[in-house]
Amino acid sequence: MDTAKIAAPISGDKLYQTRARMVLPILVRQAEAGTPIFYSALAEEVGIPNPRNLNYVLGSIGTTLENLSKARKQKVPPIQCLVVNKNTGLPGEGIGWFLVKKEDFSSLNRRQQRAIVEAELQHVFSFGRWHEVLSVLSLQPVESDFSAQIKKAAAFGGGGESEAHKRLKIYVSKNPTVVGLPASTPAGVTEFPLASGDAADVRFQDKKDWVAVEVKSAISSEADITRGLFQCVKYKAVLEAMQLASDLPQNARAILALETTLPSRLVALKNILGIEVVEAVRVNG
Repeated sequence: MDTAKIAAPISGDKLYQTRARMVLPILVRQAEAGTPIFYSALAEEVGIPNPRNLNYVLGSIGTTLENLSKARKQKVPPIQCLVVNKNTGLPGEGIGWFLVKKEDFSSLNRRQQRAIVEAELQHVFSFGRWHEVLSVLSLQPVESDFSAQIKKAAAFGGGGESEAHKRLKIYVSKNPTVVGLPASTPAGVTEFPLASGDAADVRFQDKKDWVAVEVKSAISSEADITRGLFQCVKYKAVLEAMQLASDLPQNARAILALETTLPSRLVALKNILGIEVVEAVRVNG
């Protein structure tokens, strides 16, 4: 929490302040999309090698917005709470310094933390003056028009399953750790039928969690990978709906597993859609 307290506003020349000016427009984009972003995903998008280095960056943004709130006599919500840990789904402990009641965030249990963050996120999502905030700080919005990529992805003629895709799908189903799941996770089911009539390439189930994986082999084009991102959006929504209709807790995830790497121009789209992507999954280990 000390980092959050001492970080200076974004107007200076220190590296973390320069990075804060890069990060804030991205967070505005995420706020308008209604989608949190993982520390690792944000670090990747702005070229920060270690996500831990975002601490001062986010503290600087928080300080800046608090100062702006005081100057304008209108509360600007703590947009930095959009940045969450992949494992917990929660922001770092330093966010507590910027919450309305200034609770010692780290002393609260997980459920209490989640309730506070969810309330703040609703303020962030409903705040309608983010572009005005950027303008006051002399910052420009980031580009978020992916219509060209979407058009190419939509122009899909279909086709049978390639051997490369089949091999990758089977390999992932037998090796949950390659997509970041615990080694104790039972082997996945391939071509898992969804209630929408679709079939997920692989579905893992560990206790209450359901995880759908869409795989794309090395021969997949950028358009095919783009389709994979949108397929993951659909799979997560359908899995959650199936859990809801079965009177189960809604604990569903969707992961895009690539044999190659995600094209750089799709990184922002991945983050807008809130999709987990695992890269460089090799069938031979």
